[in-house]
Amino acid sequence: MELSLIIGSLAAICSTASFVPQAWKIVRLRRTTEISVGMYGLTVLGFALWTAYGALLAAWPLVVPNAICLALAAFILTMSLLPQRQKEAVADLLDPDERADGRPRP
Repeated sequence: MELSLIIGSLAAICSTASFVPQAWKIVRLRRTTEISVGMYGLTVLGFALWTAYGALLAAWPLVVPNAICLALAAFILTMSLLPQRQKEAVADLLDPDERADGRPRP
């Protein structure tokens, strides 16, 4: 296996995996007060551009992980911008067994 393929695959896995804990924490706790909207806005733009760049090159190893990261970062940004009632509604759809305080429902 080529070294560049190994490094690229590891980079894609790390980049993608880095957003999952933050997204799930938002669903569990139903709050985004610590999230920087500006930073996530820039991150979403960056992933959108990387995805477009990969698509223009037909470089699917660039497109797939960046599209996944785009979706996760966009979810985090969207949740940060939603009013609390809508944020809780989305979180309830994704994790109906959790309450807003993070404790499991009886």
